[in-house]
Amino acid sequence: VQLQASGGGLVQPGGSLRLSCAASGSIFSINVMGWYRQTPGKQRELVATITSADITNYADSVKGRFTISRDNAKNTVLLEMNSLKPEDTAVYYCKADVRRYRDRYYFVEYWGQGTLVTVSS
Repeated sequence: VQLQASGGGLVQPGGSLRLSCAASGSIFSINVMGWYRQTPGKQRELVATITSADITNYADSVKGRFTISRDNAKNTVLLEMNSLKPEDTAVYYCKADVRRYRDRYYFVEYWGQGTLVTVSS
């Protein structure tokens, strides 16, 4: 299973970006998908998650500015980021809890490679 993240880049404060992450490989189903971010010297932190039933959870720092969504048919998770602030600058990672086979009743955690978001004027 591979997760391919894209959409990062340089944006001015107040601007918007859209991150996308597609999972591919042997996938029977995906439970929770999410985005996390990390800056140098700090631990990776949760940004937002979404379950297969579209139940979402957000970090307080991004509530009202970021929106997570998913396309179950395409095994894709999106993160719409609006009103970006310099403190949103980080490498963003996507994660998926994947059940690979019909007869395997457990989920395995997979991570994407990370995409850099820089918010600066």
